[in-house]
This record gives sequence, structure tokens and C-alpha cells, in this order.
Amino acid sequence: MLKFDYRNCDASVIGLENGLVLVQEFADYKTQIAEIISDLNKRKDKPGQFLQWMNLGYSEETAWYVKEFAALVEGRFDNILVLGMGGSALGGIAVSEALLTPYWNFLTKEERNGYPRIFFLDNIDPDSMNGLFNILDLKKTLVNVITKSGDTAEIMSQFMVVKDRLEKELGDDYRKNIVATTDKKVGILRQISEQEGYKTFVIPDDVGGRFSVFSAVGLLPFALVGIDIDEITNGIKDMDLALKNTDINENIAAQNALIHYLMDTKKGKNLSVMMPYSSRLKYISDWFVQLWSESLGKEFDLQGNKVNIGPTPLKALGVTDQHSQIQLYNEGPNDKLINFIRVENFDTTLEIPKIFEYTGIGYLGGNTINNLLNAEADSTKVALADYQRPTVTLTIPKIDGYHIAQLLYMLEVQTAIAGALYNVNAFDQPGVEQAKNYTYALMGRAGYEDSAQTLQQKMSIV
Repeated sequence: MLKFDYRNCDASVIGLENGLVLVQEFADYKTQIAEIISDLNKRKDKPGQFLQWMNLGYSEETAWYVKEFAALVEGRFDNILVLGMGGSALGGIAVSEALLTPYWNFLTKEERNGYPRIFFLDNIDPDSMNGLFNILDLKKTLVNVITKSGDTAEIMSQFMVVKDRLEKELGDDYRKNIVATTDKKVGILRQISEQEGYKTFVIPDDVGGRFSVFSAVGLLPFALVGIDIDEITNGIKDMDLALKNTDINENIAAQNALIHYLMDTKKGKNLSVMMPYSSRLKYISDWFVQLWSESLGKEFDLQGNKVNIGPTPLKALGVTDQHSQIQLYNEGPNDKLINFIRVENFDTTLEIPKIFEYTGIGYLGGNTINNLLNAEADSTKVALADYQRPTVTLTIPKIDGYHIAQLLYMLEVQTAIAGALYNVNAFDQPGVEQAKNYTYALMGRAGYEDSAQTLQQKMSIV
């Protein structure tokens, strides 16, 4: 299981001005935390609570259908192209970058054990889109378009471009190169899929995009490139069992949620930095940034009071950002909580040769890059403590499907608990909708004519 070290948030290490007396805080919040955990587990099966993501690890039917389809198309495609934004892509990118062999798309087909390359088109920049289309053979590409609503302008514009190109190259057979992941019953993509005859997978009701990585949204792309999704679901189930524990002294998601909440509300540290010490975990930070910001940044609390609260997540990478950000973290405003992710055992070992022994770098020879990376993580943590900067450390035994699933699921539960502590709805995102509506108006969508006129006036003023 994951290990969680919060000692460098304690006042005994970094002082009372910046640290928490955690033994006392855990005792003070023990009852509230137990109630929050119990409430989440009681409500997860109720419609409209948007807690169905807590059940995804137990969805054997979805896993079976995903594996069946992956076996059916095995060997037919050289590329998987995922069309998605935000929650439709970030989890897929994070997990595939962590679990696939580094530089997967540059390996030969034999080195990939016959599995296809995978590309995530997670933006609508015309240069990057055209650049990707110029190097992909669409005839040998399976396109997975992902949107629950089916009318997300960015994703559907991507799909319209790709569908048009596929049809021109393949004729009526183009349908075999498309698989849609969308709502079970409603939405434009569901309607199009049924009319055109695409293979489809379902995004369950009451699962928001940023919590959807362990639904078909993520499991389908993973299975298509040979990632063991049974290992992933086993990791989720074991972590879910651990996080049902209502005792804050035994529940790492509750501990980290409370620490973040108190560091923000009591100590003024409303910036949360996610800093994995592994290049393979780099995109976990991107996924976490969406999860934390969309879930907790809210204008109103659950009683309708205007609060404008929420911690701001930032991403960093160890050791890269020791050379770009740590100066600020150590000597700049003391308004951050640093989250380290540390890997105990890497898949490979890289030895540093014993050369240049007559110079000041000779001490490195005979050691390993593995040891150096973790020494950098440990020394940075201690240095931050010297400056009274709080840090927490999550240690993952190794990078595999079981432990990556545990890590992501733990962070999801942590977010839900934090939402309850902040007294906000962690499962909506009303602040995103306004910009979407303005985009519909600017692009000429029917029914948004009045909004377009108002928007044009505002733009001329701004």
C-alpha cells in the first residue's frame, strides 16, 4: 500500500507559526472526519449524488466489455487516437504515461509487443492538430471520441474533422475506425453513434469527468495498448477498503484532506504543489490540478453563502523544478504546501560509472541514478523544513497498475473529504459553464443569439 508521511507539517518540525499540532487536530476532527467518510459511503449508491466513481473499481461488467473489445480489435490498428478534454483525457494521459514503457510511441511494433501507439488530442490548436494528422495513417488508426454530454464544442469539432477525413479515406468502412464513449441514453454523440452505427461504451450516470478515469473513459484506452486493467481494479478495491476506515489515524486520504484544509484556513497556505519524483508520474500532477481546482474552487457553499474559496493547485516535477521553482518555495511567500510523490523501487537501475575520480564529481561514481533521484527528494524535503515550509510525502512502492490506481483513487477520496470540510459541492463546476455558453454564442449555436449580442457588447468594452 501507499505510505504517507506528514511529519514535516507538524509544528514540532517547522514551528507553530507555519505548522499544525497534528495530534491535537486529528483528535479535534476525529468525529467530523468519521461522519464525512460514513456519509460518502452511504450516499455513493444514491442517484444524483455524483459519487458513483466510488463504485467503478467493482464494475466487472465494464471491465469485461472493455477486454472483449480490445481482444476483438487486437492487431488491427497501429494507432489509438483519443479525442477528449479535461477529465476525458487527463486521467488517460497520466496512467498511460506512468504504465507504458517510456517513449512508447517511438518503439517498434515488436518492442510494443504488437500493441498500437497511443495519442491524446487534448487541445484544439490547429497547428498541433494538423501536425498530428500529417503523421498518422488514419486508415490504421482507431479513434476513441469521449464526451458524456456529446455537445462539448472542442471535442466534437475534433471529431467532425477526424470523421470527415476517415470517411474520405475509407468510405463506408470508416465506422469500424470509431468507438465512442458517452452517455448511455442521451446526448448528441449518443444520437450520432446510433445513427452511424459506431461501437459505444458508457460513461455512467453520476460520474463527473474529473472522476471518470476508472470508467470506460480510461479503461478502454488502457486495454487497447495492453495495460492490465484487472491489476488497476484490484488496486482500487484494496484502497477503497482501506479508505472506508473512519478513524483519521488510519485513513491517509482523510489525513491529507484535513492537513490541506487546515493549512489553508489556519495558516494561509492556499497553494498546493504536486511534485512527483519520477518523470513517469509527471502527468499525475496535471490530472490532480483539474481534480483539485474544479472540485474545491467554489463561489458558494452548500447553504448558498458566497464564500469564494478553494486552494490553488500547482504542478512541479522533481528534480527538474528544483532548478526552477524551489528558490521561490524556500525563500518566497510561505503560502504553499508541497506534496511529494516518491518511488521506492524503479523498474530499472542506472549505474553511474566510476570516472573523473580525480575531480569534485568523483563521489558520484559507483552510485546509481535511482539513489540520486531519491536523495534529491529527501534533501529537498529537509531543506524546505529548514525554511519552515510544510510538506507531505506519498511513497509508492513501485510504478505499476495496482499502485497507480491506489494513488489516483486515494486522491479522489481525499478531494471528496476536502469538499466536505470546505462545505462546498465538490462534484459540480458552475464556473466552467459560463465560458462554454459564451463560446456557443460566438460560434453561432442556435438559441444563443441574445447571448452573442450581449457578448459582443462586452468584448467591445473590454
